[in-house]
Amino acid sequence: MTRQNNVLKQAYNAALAQLEHGAALPSEPELGQRLGVSRTTVRSILSRMSEEGLISWDKRQKTVLRAPKPADFFPEEETDSLTEVVERAFMRRLVEGSREPGMQINELELARAIGVGTSSVREFLIRFSRFGLIEKRPNSHWVLKGFTPSFALELAEIREMFELRSAQAFAALPKSDPIWHELDRIEADHHALRKVVDSEFKQFSALDERFHRLIHTASLNRFITDFYDVIAVVFHHHYQWNKAGERERNAVAIEEHLRYIGALHSGDAATVEAACRTHLASARKTMLESMS
Repeated sequence: MTRQNNVLKQAYNAALAQLEHGAALPSEPELGQRLGVSRTTVRSILSRMSEEGLISWDKRQKTVLRAPKPADFFPEEETDSLTEVVERAFMRRLVEGSREPGMQINELELARAIGVGTSSVREFLIRFSRFGLIEKRPNSHWVLKGFTPSFALELAEIREMFELRSAQAFAALPKSDPIWHELDRIEADHHALRKVVDSEFKQFSALDERFHRLIHTASLNRFITDFYDVIAVVFHHHYQWNKAGERERNAVAIEEHLRYIGALHSGDAATVEAACRTHLASARKTMLESMS
């Protein structure tokens, strides 16, 4: 499996998640349908599982030999789609830059830094520009128009409407849905970060984004999912903008996330709404403080 074959790696990790939770592997056609990949890709997945001693595979007979370990999974950065790679690099550029109105963004420079074609970067920037945060200029240049408190408050209002709906949809999903496996992994990562938060608190921003992005996918609404790009930039990466009290803010947010995850597992609509509203109100306050 090459580094470029992200689709195969995504599917492999998803198949491992089923083994991780004790589920037996279904037939090849059914596994392909579950993972959304071809029969050829399914066979590549089974072949690697067999090589790694995870399963015994003989034609239609598949026997699980052991549960997967963290090292069996491909790293997250190797399973990202091209759009996610560009998005993450763009957000990193904003975090590391001045973020002041007038900040220059060059398509060619960004593409070279990421190692992708300029067309991929241009497509992302065009899609992102409709939110009014960046503006196209001649010669493949873009200009950051700036984050203002009024823009952030408008965004917070929309975010809260979308996430409340998505959280309720998430909690109503059957426990057999693969999304719960991913939530379990994110919950485990929260517990792991909580133990080392004093030294590793900067890792929270990426975890925060993973968690909220997963919740939004439960909406099955393309507009809510697409809107997430601007939410990610303004909300999740604000944790890195203002360094004052960063460890304390992130430690509090970890606890809020864990309560939120517990509410989702409960399946109780009122509990989910309360946990969601509490966390989003806290996120709104922290985001505004980081912009002051």
